[in-house]
Amino acid sequence: QVQLVESGGGLVQPGGSLRLSCAASGFTFSSYRMSWYRQAPGKERELVAAISNTGGSTNYAASVKGRLTISRVNDKNTVYLTMNSLKPDDTAVYYCNAYFNRKYEYWGQGTQVTVSS
Repeated sequence: QVQLVESGGGLVQPGGSLRLSCAASGFTFSSYRMSWYRQAPGKERELVAAISNTGGSTNYAASVKGRLTISRVNDKNTVYLTMNSLKPDDTAVYYCNAYFNRKYEYWGQGTQVTVSS
C-alpha cells in the first residue's frame, strides 16, 4: 500500500522558518522523482520544488528560489522542504508528490502552512 505522509506544517510568523517532511512507503522511493506542490485558497495547485531520484538535480518555482530548499534521504524514504524567510503568500496546503516514468504518480494528504502575524 502506497503512502505519502506529510508533517511539519503549522502557523509561523512572517520571516520565520518551517521544515516539512514527507515519509514514503509502499514503493521504491529511490526510483521516484519527488516534488512539493502547494495550493492556496481559490488558486490552482502549483509546483514548488522538485528533486531527482538521486538528489542530484533540483528545480524551484521562481517565487521560492533562495528561500525554500528541497532535499531527500533515500535510506529513510523521506523528502524534506526547508522553508526560510516565509511570507504570507506562502500560506497554502503543501502536498508531497512521487512520480516515475510517466506512469506512476502518488500524492500525500497535504499539510497546512499558515504564515501570519
